[in-house]
Amino acid sequence: MPKLEDGSEKGLKGHFKEDFSHRTREGLAPRSGHVDRDVPYKRIATEEAWTFPDLVKAQVDYFESGAAPDDDSLKMAGMFAKMPSLQEMLQDLGELRISHMDELGIDRQLLLLTAPGVQVVCPGDGTPLSIMANDIAAEACARHPDRFSACAAFDPRDVAGSVKELERAAGLGLNGAVLNSHWQGHYLDEPEFWPILEALEANDLALYIHPTAPYNAPHYEKRGFFGALGGFPHDVWLHTMGLIMSGAFDRFPKLRLVIGHMGECMPLHLYRFDWMQGNADGRPRPGLFGDMETPKLAHPVSHYFKHNIWITTSGVGWEPAIKFCQDVLGPDRVIYAMDYPYQQSSDEVAAYDRMDMSAEHKKMLMEDNARHVFRITGP
Repeated sequence: MPKLEDGSEKGLKGHFKEDFSHRTREGLAPRSGHVDRDVPYKRIATEEAWTFPDLVKAQVDYFESGAAPDDDSLKMAGMFAKMPSLQEMLQDLGELRISHMDELGIDRQLLLLTAPGVQVVCPGDGTPLSIMANDIAAEACARHPDRFSACAAFDPRDVAGSVKELERAAGLGLNGAVLNSHWQGHYLDEPEFWPILEALEANDLALYIHPTAPYNAPHYEKRGFFGALGGFPHDVWLHTMGLIMSGAFDRFPKLRLVIGHMGECMPLHLYRFDWMQGNADGRPRPGLFGDMETPKLAHPVSHYFKHNIWITTSGVGWEPAIKFCQDVLGPDRVIYAMDYPYQQSSDEVAAYDRMDMSAEHKKMLMEDNARHVFRITGP
């Protein structure tokens, strides 16, 4: 087995245990497990990160240039760039990645360009890097059609370029689009970016909103909540609720939105969202819509979670939470994801195999829902 720079083996066991804290607490995920190689479903993992050298260089060069704005997402890119083992796994779309998939029992990955993506590089460079990313992803899918599918990258700062690139990506056969949430505090609920939503709907591309470092992050960072403990889920919460309350899904009723990490806990709050909807519904929002009131929503907030939004289980291989979300959203709304390479464990895969749910719902969770939402065909 090949060796890493520190002399350890390149297999998954032990990978990033210190850097990414895959430890689990007693009573949640199991400590050991055996991956069943003969289950009656394919395991399609739908939040699996990748990147490529030109993008990493563009992020680091801009970060170090002194010309970049104070951007915590860009700082995060600089931090990740200094982790060679992580970069090796992120940048591999061939033998190494597939060997890890085989070790973990994963049949197919849906590739998502990792945070912070192209939206933090020097203005003007994001769309060319999106084009490069989408060509690389499409080529990887063509080389390994039974192992990889992919979501397209785009730079929302360039609205016209994003619309054009989403159309091109659909023609390449990519399976959706990924946005690493906000860009310098901007979100897709702002009307100037709605042509992007229109293009996603028109090209039948599901949008996966993945977290990035929260905007104005110091109050998270000094408490240790910069990432998955707080900043990441709160950022996606704001983006998702902003889209709902802006009326975007009434305007684009066929738009499909996917959010990870068990819906960033949002399904737990559907009752309260509906109860408190009047606090924002139809109210003036001068910072976003000028003096105009936003349209009053056609439905309760929970309606959009059950008609336009899907959630993935990335990083939350916990049976009670998964079954709760299947119950309140519907078994067709919950999709398996691993979050490779940031979080990966054969124990967690084994936990999914042991979950007490019907064979029909298990297959929906692990395979069928991903195929439907991301238009995945093939073995």
